[in-house]
Parts: sequence; structure tokens; C-alpha cells
Amino acid sequence: MDTKVWRIDQITKETDQAIEEASALLEQNQVVAFPTETVYGLGANAKEADAVDKIFRAKGRPSDNPLIVHIADRNQVDEYVTEVPEVAEKLLAAFTPGPLTLILKSNGTIAENVTAGLPSIGVRIPDHPVAQALLRACRLPLAAPSANKSGRPSPTTAEHVYEDLQGRIAGLLDGGPTGVGVESTVVDCTGVMPIILRPGGVTREQLEEVVGSVMVDPALASAGGDLPEDGAVDKPRAPGMKYTHYAPEAPMWLVDGDPSFMQEQIDVHLQAGDKVGIIASEELAAGLNADHINVCGSRDNLNEVAAHLYDALRSFKKSDVDIILCETFPETGVGHAIMNRLQKAATKKINQF
Repeated sequence: MDTKVWRIDQITKETDQAIEEASALLEQNQVVAFPTETVYGLGANAKEADAVDKIFRAKGRPSDNPLIVHIADRNQVDEYVTEVPEVAEKLLAAFTPGPLTLILKSNGTIAENVTAGLPSIGVRIPDHPVAQALLRACRLPLAAPSANKSGRPSPTTAEHVYEDLQGRIAGLLDGGPTGVGVESTVVDCTGVMPIILRPGGVTREQLEEVVGSVMVDPALASAGGDLPEDGAVDKPRAPGMKYTHYAPEAPMWLVDGDPSFMQEQIDVHLQAGDKVGIIASEELAAGLNADHINVCGSRDNLNEVAAHLYDALRSFKKSDVDIILCETFPETGVGHAIMNRLQKAATKKINQF
């Protein structure tokens, strides 16, 4: 199929036709990619299993991996869940619209292949003008994972989406680069205490300022944030808990050490005849010598690093480098989300100490 692309610099009356055309495709149970404040999502009518199945086919995504339902506002939450606990109400009030997904008990309205057969669903209210315009125009809950081939780095530009999914989806709303750069934080609110299932754009520290103590799922807390091997989680409760994600085309090693240690690792591979790519902060990159160096931001500004992370992971092709060496980052604030993604993408980690 041909993938129709609409470029939207800002929401105006002139862009109404693009939104209406994209909305019409969704109402016809087609799949349309659109920008959110985190990454680009791949949307389909969450009430129709046949429509949702097209997401899985386009991405090559395993069907036991649940999807997040995107809605326009707080009022729509009640249409799809049995209850909204007090802690969830507080989080909705504080962080939505925004990069937060809440796991709540489903009332069965959403298609079963969205929830992967679980009794709960993830709901999110995105904070992006194009996403909001689309959701209000189509008046549908949209199941929307990241708009990339399964396992690849998530897309933060329309070009990333087109590269992965051209000809596999009906439409693509190009709203320019996204802002946050890593996906939403997923918080399970179905139990006594909220549990972070996936770190993201809202940090644990921010959550705890609003609701007090927040637990971290043991799969995230163990081994300094390492996730289980594929298959270790029988029924993942949120995206990103079971399968390999975010992988660049070339093997990537995480390197935890100072600049001299990083250069030592680079030299080992250069002497072996490898072409070496680097993902590093401004501070570390300044003194390095390698074939290709991608600077993703400053260690003093982890939000900047997060915003450029997926673009950095996508920047290296198999023809460019044989191996990628990537700096590690402090696991504070959004650094938890950064390291979660890097650990999922990496094949190995080496430590100086």
C-alpha cells in the first residue's frame, strides 16, 4: 500500500483537512502514525480487533505484548475502566496530558488483543497538539505502540517512521521531532501501591512528590535496572517488559568508565580492524578518537540526552560501523529511563571498576 504523509507544522484551519483524512482512515480501521510528546505512535481503533491486528502485522510485534490506549482527555478514562483509584486520580491531575501511562482495571470495552488477554489496560493522554487534534477528530480510543519495526529504536521523527514502515501503514502525520524522546512512564495502579513498570518521561521523584512512596517493579530494580531475558516474563503487563527493544543495527556495548577507559576500548577494536561508532556526552566525546562519534547531549542535562537518544541509536548503519560503544549515564531523574533503554539495546556491558 501507499503510505500517505501529511506535514503539519502547527494546528491551524489549513491543517484540518489532513487531520480529517487521517481520522477517516482510522475510522475505516486503517493504521496511522502520529507524533506524541514522547515518540511517534502507530494508532488504530482500540475497540476493533481487526484494526489492532494491523498494528502487530505492520510492526512485526508479538501479540502477547500489550498496547497502550491513547485518549483525548480525563473524561474518556471512565469509558474503558471499572474504577479510577484515588492514587490514579492524583496522577492524572498532576501529569496529564503528558508522558504518563496508568495501568487500570479494564471494563472489557477495549479489544482483547490490545490488552493481550490481561484484565487491565494502559491508558494515556498525550500532550501533543497533533495527537490531540487527531484524537478529538476521530473520537476513538487509539491503541498506539511506538511507530517502528519491533525491536528497533523508537522513532522521534517522521523520517524514522517512514524508514521503518513505508508501505506497511496507511498514513503518517509528520509533526516534526518529538520533545521528550523516551516513552511514557508506565505506572500500575491496580494494587495497593503504585508500581513503575517502565521508567519514562515522568520520573519516580516527580511521582513521589504527588502520591508518596512508589514501588519499582522487581524486573527493573534487579541488577541495577537490567531487564529479564526474553521469555522470562510470561505475561508482560506493559510494553518493554519481555522482548528485546531499541537495538541499533550494529552490536552495542555499554562502557562504564572515564574517558581514558573509553579510549582504551576504542583502541582495542580499532587495532582489530573494526570500524567503531561512539554514542557519548559532550563531556566524554571531546577527547575521543574513533571512526564516528554521535554526541547526544550534556551529562548536566539528561533531558537533552533523552531527547536525542533514539536518533543516536538509529544514526549508525551496518555499513558504517562494526561496533558501537556507548557511554553510561547517571540513574537519576530521567536517567533511569535512559539507562533502561540502553540496557535493553546493548549486547554487553564493560566496567572500569
